Amino acid sequence: MSLSRLRVPAGYVAGVALLVLARPYPLSLAVGAALAAAGEALRIWASGHIEKTQHLATGGPYALTRNPLYLGSLLVGLGVAVAAASVWAALLAVAYFALFYPAVMQEEARFLRAKFGELYERWAAAVPMFLPRLWPAGPRASRFQWTRVARNREWRTALAIPLLALALYARARWVPWP
Repeated sequence: MSLSRLRVPAGYVAGVALLVLARPYPLSLAVGAALAAAGEALRIWASGHIEKTQHLATGGPYALTRNPLYLGSLLVGLGVAVAAASVWAALLAVAYFALFYPAVMQEEARFLRAKFGELYERWAAAVPMFLPRLWPAGPRASRFQWTRVARNREWRTALAIPLLALALYARARWVPWP
């Protein structure tokens, strides 16, 4: 089984473990929520450009980084780790991203290179794999559409973030520390 198939189930396990390790307080919840909201905004923007395996998304955030969904996920994960206010939760989040995301990005790059050939090569030469450029580059052919956001089921992540925030709030308010 490839790492990309394990990434989501492992994320659920990591999320539960993070809740157990969490020691949130009001300021950590507020700062974490802001980071997670920024990450989800980036994910929504990226989801509105991508038509998985059909066309190469090169516009919007894909003109800044080849992996804006993963960058958004990293921001969401950092937000959750900050909200959890636990060194152990932060280490868990870092380990999860370090284990899965570099390999998954390489796997996707190989797939896109094989599927889109020269178009991918031109885009990859102009746009970094992960850390974003300051200014857009590359072909910039895709345009944002809300129908793509819905088709890509981004609502799942958008719903998970406030649910996780509520769980962390409940942890802070009603569950005593061990």
